[in-house]
Amino acid sequence: MLELLQNLNHWDWLALAAVLLILEVFGTGGYLLWAGLAAALVAGLKFLIPELAWTLQLPLFGVLAILTAVYWWKRQRTSPALSDQPFLNRRGHELIGRTFLVQQAIVDGRGKIKAGDSVWMAEGPDAEVGTAVRVVAQNGVVLTVEIVT
Repeated sequence: MLELLQNLNHWDWLALAAVLLILEVFGTGGYLLWAGLAAALVAGLKFLIPELAWTLQLPLFGVLAILTAVYWWKRQRTSPALSDQPFLNRRGHELIGRTFLVQQAIVDGRGKIKAGDSVWMAEGPDAEVGTAVRVVAQNGVVLTVEIVT
């Protein structure tokens, strides 16, 4: 084993990088991507500095793997995830502030409104069918409305 370590060359590191990146394709969630990148970096260093001892290669691989992973983790946490559909998977939030007509009279604070092609439960002041109401909040599948004056 010691003889194998003493004879590590850049091809060994490139092979390790390739194996790690291939395994990453099978869905490890990014964990092996950074280790594969670190192995490729060590391969590049070993190619540029052929006399680099294995006692430096292994710790360098570990440090580079950690540094690349931490760098990406920090970058992901600081950059905002902008979307062209900010209310995707938050159904109903896009209705807040919009005006709709009462579909089923709001009596004792409960009724229904028609929003687009859907009918939503609504709570708010009593209102007759056809009254214009504005959505002010959402609580689960129930929209809170106020009468538009």
